[in-house]
Amino acid sequence: VIRAPQDLEYLKKIATFMKKHPSVYLLIEGHCDERAPAAYNMALATRRANHVRVLLIKQGIDFNRIYTLSHGKEMPLALGHTPDDWQENRRSEFKLYER
Repeated sequence: VIRAPQDLEYLKKIATFMKKHPSVYLLIEGHCDERAPAAYNMALATRRANHVRVLLIKQGIDFNRIYTLSHGKEMPLALGHTPDDWQENRRSEFKLYER
């Protein structure tokens, strides 16, 4: 669940951009840390990406313009094994494309 005000504000900026550019669509990639089995992590990363998708849909973005993809723990940003590294790896990444 996204709670940080700066993260919610970031999603508002993405929604505003997408409203101004109707030919743009978004890919949300879900990621997680290494501490659970692969199947669990894939499902968790899927839920993470879908949660972000729902928040953008609630802001008026057409669901047909938002796609999700789960990478699980397969593409970490931080390669260490500390709580800070795990936090860094629990994320959603965004890629904008134009049709």
